[in-house]
Amino acid sequence: NSLINFILKHFNRMKKLLFILSLVASAQAFAQSPAKFTTTKYDFSKIKQNIPMSCSFTFKNISSKPLIIESAVAGCGCTTPEYPKEPIAKGKDGVIKVTYNAANPGVFTKDVTVKFVNYEIPVVLNITGEVIDMKGLTTPKKDINSAKQ
Repeated sequence: NSLINFILKHFNRMKKLLFILSLVASAQAFAQSPAKFTTTKYDFSKIKQNIPMSCSFTFKNISSKPLIIESAVAGCGCTTPEYPKEPIAKGKDGVIKVTYNAANPGVFTKDVTVKFVNYEIPVVLNITGEVIDMKGLTTPKKDINSAKQ
């Protein structure tokens, strides 16, 4: 009987410990990003082929300490991110510039994964648009009836 009580006592402690550990793990999984981005998506709409286009993603450091970007990595070589290498002070803004080379015609969707020092969950920035092949386009003809004499 005392053996059963001993086992039950330790079993209940173990259940409490596992419950607390699962709460801590859940809180980390839902941890807030240290940076608040104005937006994480940008649509270039239609852009001309072979004319690189850039956009900027502005963010604010909402953490309690200086924020350092560990890396900003594009999904392919056609997209180039530029980010501040120096720490962003608490409450201050930073900018990540993303340039797309527009080499290939067609619709595109590209991601840039931003990783902050001491934060496991990255932020994913996304750019979209359509590259237009300018060779296939012709200039519209003027309507001679609407021209003023």
